[in-house]
Amino acid sequence: MKLEARAITVRAGTCPIVDAASLTIGRGELVGLLGPNGAGKSTLVRALAGVLRHEGAVLLDGRPASALPPCERARRLAFLPQERRIEWNITVREVVALGRHPFQQRFARLDPADERAIDRAMAEVGVTALATRGAGVLSGGELARVLLARALAVEAPLLLADEPVAALDPYHQLALMDTLRGRAAAGAGILVVLHDLTLAARFLDRVILMDRGRIAADGPPADMLSPERLEAIYRILPLSGEHQRQRWLLPWQRSDTASGG
Repeated sequence: MKLEARAITVRAGTCPIVDAASLTIGRGELVGLLGPNGAGKSTLVRALAGVLRHEGAVLLDGRPASALPPCERARRLAFLPQERRIEWNITVREVVALGRHPFQQRFARLDPADERAIDRAMAEVGVTALATRGAGVLSGGELARVLLARALAVEAPLLLADEPVAALDPYHQLALMDTLRGRAAAGAGILVVLHDLTLAARFLDRVILMDRGRIAADGPPADMLSPERLEAIYRILPLSGEHQRQRWLLPWQRSDTASGG
């Protein structure tokens, strides 16, 4: 399935927060949406997910997403928001099971396909052992993984994930990126908002850079995360290299404090 956004604009009053942003996410792609704080990344993702009013069009396989019935849209497009909250006193497994809601008839019980999807999602993010724990006593990192499992349980062909590695320790950051990489390899199209340039350089197929509400550039990580672009967009000077045929990238110095030599 392909997601296409055409000239998405989101305004606060008359001021555009996102200004005529266009992008595509195709089957089997793991794409990063990167940019400094306030660039409009989360606002754009919320507009793509249909939870924020916007100008422009979001198309799913060429059909306007707004024209699809809510349940059909939810089956095709899963969304992990930046906010990490669970308002109900329910177990972890019950939280993840909410991802199967678009497939259920009213008052129907989970069927075997639902149970398998829940089991897979929980195993992928390493929260199976937390299944019976109350959601209200989770740590920040555990909560982040449980909510990702809820989004993965949908098994939608498209996933929008807003800062999924926030609050995770290094082990779980790598594990989560491996999980997203595996989902993309299996055919899902994934758009992930990231601040970690090291993870972006290593794991992503493509990088979309945002700056001041606009799409500034879109292309392979090696091109988008070049020293020149990072200085222009982030005002940093990076260090980079290669290990095991994979590129690593380390933000090292603010360009406005750099001295000659």
